Amino acid sequence: MTQRIRKHVPARWGLIVTLASMSLYSPMAHAQNTVPPTPELLMDKMTGAWVMTGTIGKEQVTHEVDVDWILKRQYIRIHEVSREKDDDGELAYEAWIHIAWDKDNAEYVVMWLDNTGTTNFAAAGVGHGKPVGDRIPFVWTFADGTGIHNTFAYDRTSDTWSWTIDSVDKSEKRSPFARVTLKRK
Repeated sequence: MTQRIRKHVPARWGLIVTLASMSLYSPMAHAQNTVPPTPELLMDKMTGAWVMTGTIGKEQVTHEVDVDWILKRQYIRIHEVSREKDDDGELAYEAWIHIAWDKDNAEYVVMWLDNTGTTNFAAAGVGHGKPVGDRIPFVWTFADGTGIHNTFAYDRTSDTWSWTIDSVDKSEKRSPFARVTLKRK
């Protein structure tokens, strides 16, 4: 997440804010509350080259997003790169995101690494999301009672994804952080 975006969230969240989890309802999401027949089916819909547009921290953004399977199809790897540049002419934002299926807990897990800070790979840095139809509502919960909700929602009709990111305070009140849509190139 860019420094200009980071100022909108508490500094202690650092990298985790980028991991931000979403949980807004997508109108095209299916009402079923079941795990996909195989977790790969939903993730297959995410592979490919995308252009992501929308708002992050109240700023309009456009990012290139490339998604593929790696390591014998055990992980989805997402490479997200902003078209925007920082004051030094470098990428304003770059992230490597890895998603895996945890079959023991019937949920996806995600690790989000980006150029806004270094993580110590603490447990709080790993998001967890039980699929609900074509949505994956990832949640990061921090020791102080705050958190992030980041829902990946697939729209089968338009073959697009939305990522909705909300900060969550100690009283569980959500504040919008990002609303973006991914469309195939």
